Amino acid sequence: MEKIDELDRKILQIITQNARIPFKDVAEACGVSRAAVHQRVQRLFDIGVIIGSGYNVNPKMLGYQMCAYIGITLEKGSMYKSVVTELEKIPEIVESQYTLGAYTILVKLYARNDEHLMELLNGKIQEIPGVASTETLTSLDQRIKRQIPIE
Repeated sequence: MEKIDELDRKILQIITQNARIPFKDVAEACGVSRAAVHQRVQRLFDIGVIIGSGYNVNPKMLGYQMCAYIGITLEKGSMYKSVVTELEKIPEIVESQYTLGAYTILVKLYARNDEHLMELLNGKIQEIPGVASTETLTSLDQRIKRQIPIE
């Protein structure tokens, strides 16, 4: 793994707080040229420190009123890859984690309402070969969403 230095960390602290900040402003805050910031950011992408970029969309503004976390238990852990392949076909699922503990897989999804959630659970997720059981946790509110601290 390549090392990142203090300038890389300072750039990361700035751009993770505001991904739309112009590189000229980042350069000014760091005391370097815009070209240096551009090269550093590109290098951070290339070595896998920065793994994505984009805009966050408010699901409620698109009609998705429910956020749910579904704990999935598989018949056999070895079925993980085939089950995830099927889960990837469900666009409402926005995240999945292969976990230790009570569930084999934990997914986060958005549903328009109760009926839509039931359709996703009963008509799609629970119909995937290898899914033994599910447990649903619905989110009432999200207060914390942030990047890992850059120190």
